[in-house]
Amino acid sequence: MFGKRGNEGFGKGGARGSAAPPSMPAAQPASMERAAAPVLTDPAVAPSRPQPPAPPARRRSPRAEDYYDTKSQVFSALIDTIDLSQLAKLDAESAREEIRDIVNDIITIKNFAMSISEQEELLDDICNDVLGYGPLEPLLARDDIADIMVNGAGQTFIEVGGKVEESEIRFRDNAQLLSICQRIVSQVGRRVDESSPICDARLPDGSRVNVIAPPLAIDGTALTIRKFKKDKLTLEQLVRFGSITPEGAVLLQIIGRVRCNIVISGGTGSGKTTLLNCLTRYIDGDERIITCEDSAELQLQQPHVVRLETRPPNIEGEGEITMRDLIKNCLRMRPERIIVGEVRGPEVFDLLQAMNTGHDGSMGTIHANTPRECLSRMESMIAMGGYTLPAKTVREIIAGSVDVIIQASRLRDGSRRITHVTEVVGMEGDVIITQDLMRYEIDGEDANGRIIGRHVSTGIGRPHFWDRARYFNEDKRLAATLDAMEKK
Repeated sequence: MFGKRGNEGFGKGGARGSAAPPSMPAAQPASMERAAAPVLTDPAVAPSRPQPPAPPARRRSPRAEDYYDTKSQVFSALIDTIDLSQLAKLDAESAREEIRDIVNDIITIKNFAMSISEQEELLDDICNDVLGYGPLEPLLARDDIADIMVNGAGQTFIEVGGKVEESEIRFRDNAQLLSICQRIVSQVGRRVDESSPICDARLPDGSRVNVIAPPLAIDGTALTIRKFKKDKLTLEQLVRFGSITPEGAVLLQIIGRVRCNIVISGGTGSGKTTLLNCLTRYIDGDERIITCEDSAELQLQQPHVVRLETRPPNIEGEGEITMRDLIKNCLRMRPERIIVGEVRGPEVFDLLQAMNTGHDGSMGTIHANTPRECLSRMESMIAMGGYTLPAKTVREIIAGSVDVIIQASRLRDGSRRITHVTEVVGMEGDVIITQDLMRYEIDGEDANGRIIGRHVSTGIGRPHFWDRARYFNEDKRLAATLDAMEKK
C-alpha cells in the first residue's frame, strides 16, 4: 500500500540499493516506565513524612556501534520502501504499525542477528525518528523529568528530583537536532533557522520549548523543554510535598476566591507557573477569563476561557504581536479576570491599569527573588516603557493595583517552597508598605543536605482584604485559618 513504485524486494514496496544515510541516534522506548512525579517539589526533597520510594526508571546500557550501523541500514531501506506522503494520511497509531511491519520485513530479509529486545528497541527508535521527536521521545514520556536541556547533538541533561543529571540520549548530528527543533516549532506556526535563530514554542501537551540555533549557539542548537506534568496540579499536592502548610493552602484558596490581584514572584524554575495553575482552580466557573502568554502553557479548568498568544515577526520583520498588544486588546473583550503568563517588560503598566480599573482577581508572574524586589522590578519595567511619570506616582499605581505577592523559591537542595505570602498595604510617604502574612524560615539542613525549615505566621490580625473576604462570605474561614496559623 505504501511502497514506492518501481521498487523490488519485500512485499510492501521493496528497498532500492541506495547508500545508507548516517546512523540514527540512540533512543529509549516510548513505553519506558514512569516514576511517580511530584508537583512543585520533588520526591527527593519531600517533607520528613515517610514517602514510598519512586520506582526507578528503566535505563538502557550503552549501545555498541554495530547497533547504529544496523539501524542505519534498516532506516535506509525503510525510506526507500515507504511512501511518506501516503503515511502522512494515517493516524499516528496506524502509521506506527505500518512502519513496524515494514521494519520487521527488512530485518527478516536482510537476516540481521538481533535479539527480540534489540529488535523492539530498534522498532521504537525508528518509529520515533519518522513520526515523533526522535531521541527526545523517551524523555518526553517520563513524567518524573521537569526539564530537558540539549546542548548540541552530543550532550543532553535532564532535571529529576530537583537535581540536574546527564542523560545517555544523543543525536546523530546537529542537522538532526535542528530538524527536530524545526518540527516542534512548525506545529505552532513558528520557525527557527539562521535568519531567525531564537524561538519560543510549545508541545501539544503544553510543555514550554525554547530553541536557539547557530550561529548564536556556537556548539550546536540548544534546546530547552520545560515539561508539564500530565496530572492536573492542586494545592493539596503542594501541601503533601511540603511546599506550603495546610493553613497556607487555605489562605491561598481564599486569596484566589475573593478576587485579590495577585503577582507570583520567583526565580527560574521556582514553580511560578505551577502555582499560577493551582490558584486558577478557585476561580468561579461563570467568570470570563482571558489569558495572555508568550507560549500558551496555562491549564485552566473553567469553561469560559479565551487564550491569547504573542506572535514573533515574520522573515521581513513585520507582523509581530507583543504582550502589550494582547493586554490592550483583551481589555476590549469584556474580561472579568486577566491572567498574564509572565510579565517581562512595559506590559506590566497595562496589567496594573487593568487591575486598577475593575478587573479584580487578575494574576501574573514575574521574575524576582523577594516580594520587595518584585515591587522594584515592576517599577523598573514601567520605566522601560518610556513613561515619564514621577516615581511616587508609579509606586501609587503599583500599591493601588496589587493586593498580594506570593513568592516561590527553589532552594539549594532542589526543593521548591512558597517562602512568602505578602500583602501590599499601601503607601507611606514615597515607600510602598507591605506585610507578610506567612513566610518560610530555614532552620538548617540535615545530614543529607536537605533543607530543614518551617512556615510561620507573622501574627497579622486582619489582612487588608478582610472586607473583600466578608463580601464573599469567606471571613469566617479566613479568621479560622489565621488563628490556626498563629497558634502554630
